[in-house]
Amino acid sequence: MAPRGIFVTGTDTGVGKTIVAATLARLLRMKGVAVGVMKPVTSGCREENGQLVSDDALLLCQAAGISCSGDVAPYRLREALAPAEAAKLDRVRIDFSVIKSAFERLTTSCEYVIVEGAGGLMVPLSGGVLVADLARELDLPLLVVARPGLGTVNHTVLTCFAAQQLGLRVAGVIVNGMPEHPGLAEQGAPHQIGSLCGAPVLGIWPHCNEADEMGMVEELSVWLDGQAETSIVLRELGV
Repeated sequence: MAPRGIFVTGTDTGVGKTIVAATLARLLRMKGVAVGVMKPVTSGCREENGQLVSDDALLLCQAAGISCSGDVAPYRLREALAPAEAAKLDRVRIDFSVIKSAFERLTTSCEYVIVEGAGGLMVPLSGGVLVADLARELDLPLLVVARPGLGTVNHTVLTCFAAQQLGLRVAGVIVNGMPEHPGLAEQGAPHQIGSLCGAPVLGIWPHCNEADEMGMVEELSVWLDGQAETSIVLRELGV
C-alpha cells in the first residue's frame, strides 16, 4: 500500500514551493496530523561547522515540528545549480535507492509525508534522470505550484501535460503569491489553468508581506485554516 503523501513541484524555480510545502506541513500539524517532510535534493546549501545545511529542509522541519535528520535531506549540494551539475562539482552521485530508503524510514513515523522537489519536473538530477522520475519512484501524486501573472498559463499547462505524459497523477495546482491588487493577467490565469491543465486549482494563495520565511508560513497557515474550502483541498491531497 502506497504511503499517503504529496510531491510538491513547481512550474519553475522561485515560485514558492518551499513556502507552500511548509505551510501545508504547518497546517497539518495544527490539525493534529503526524506529518513528515522531505527535501531529497537541495542545491545551493550553505556551510555551517563544516557541514552543508539545507535551509529549505530546516524550514520544512520547523513547520512540521520535527528534527531535521539526514533522512529529511539526504543530498545537500554546495552550488546553486541544477542538481546534476551541482552533484558533479561535489563529486556526488545521486542515487534513487538512497532517497527511497530514507523516504520509507520517514513513513514509519508519520501519517502523511510532504516531499518537495528541486525546481520543476524536467530538472535533471543525474544524467538523464529527472525530478519527474523521482516523483514516480516515490509513487506520489503531484501538487504543482505556479506563480500568477503573464506566462503562468503556458508554464503550468506544460508542467501538467508533461506529468500526465509520464504517467504521474496531478492532484492539483496552487497559484501562489497573488498580489492584493491583481492585474488582468493575474485575474484571468487561475481560470485558464483550471480549464486547460486537466487538474483542479486547489488554491489561490495571497502574496505575503512577512520578511521572515517562518513568519510567512505562520501567516499563510492561519489564513488557510480559515478558508471554507480547505477541508476539500486536504481531501484532494489525500490527507
